[in-house]
Amino acid sequence: MIRLSVPLRHALARLSVPVLIAAAFGTMLLGKADAVLVERTRMALADLLAPLYAVVAEPIGAVRDAVTEVQGLLNLREETARLREENDRLHRWQAAALALEAENALLRRQLTFVPDPAPQFHTARVVADAGGTYAKAVLIATGPYLQVQKGQVALDERGLAGRVTEIGSRSARILLVTDMNSRIPVVLEGSRARAMMVGTNGARPRLQHWPSGMQPQEGDRVVTSAESATFPAGLPVGVVHLGETGWPEVELYARLDRLDLLRIFEFGLAGILPPEAVTRPDPSVRPRH
Repeated sequence: MIRLSVPLRHALARLSVPVLIAAAFGTMLLGKADAVLVERTRMALADLLAPLYAVVAEPIGAVRDAVTEVQGLLNLREETARLREENDRLHRWQAAALALEAENALLRRQLTFVPDPAPQFHTARVVADAGGTYAKAVLIATGPYLQVQKGQVALDERGLAGRVTEIGSRSARILLVTDMNSRIPVVLEGSRARAMMVGTNGARPRLQHWPSGMQPQEGDRVVTSAESATFPAGLPVGVVHLGETGWPEVELYARLDRLDLLRIFEFGLAGILPPEAVTRPDPSVRPRH
């Protein structure tokens, strides 16, 4: 080992920083002066180190794959435990459903219950957001072979979407349940309380006119009511959600923001008659006194 005197070591320490700065500036100037030389030098260094990179990368990749596999096994173990718990819960629900089904069949036999006939329906494609007279409405393509009538009920794959209000030769307009002109009689399944679901032009209609002392609760399931024969009873609508103001709203099952196909049902209900169906008195006929 070479021993250096203290003054020499101090001199070398003072010179190291300026030498390194000068070397850095020299390298920068060399790169600016001869870019081709620098590029060749860089690529030669890369070619020299490439085999070393390959040798180092192989065990690193193997370690990474092993860590990923261990994480996958841990996640698989957690997923298996979750699926077992869910399967047990589904078995309990299945047993309860079978018991209710048997009880329901027994009660129907005792009451000589006659089930309602299965409703007829047609599937139509949503072609546009109609707008116009209504703020929340869509147009469906009907064509010459799809007979659609006013008052028929429209549902998507999840729940109630709206009702047919206008028809043409090749299209029909569906008034959505969120439109401010929409008024739908509903029932809260938990308490069997009747209410009116009113559109607000927003994503969630509001509930109004429920019985005194039967305030809708968060999470109550909402279905249609057979009041006024405009809708059949029991169509799924949504669940109660208390808004920021505390007023009960309905979180709809139907995905009205992504409607693609609608099923148009004919339940055979008279409902509210259109103006042209109401018989008006003849002004030329005078009443007898």
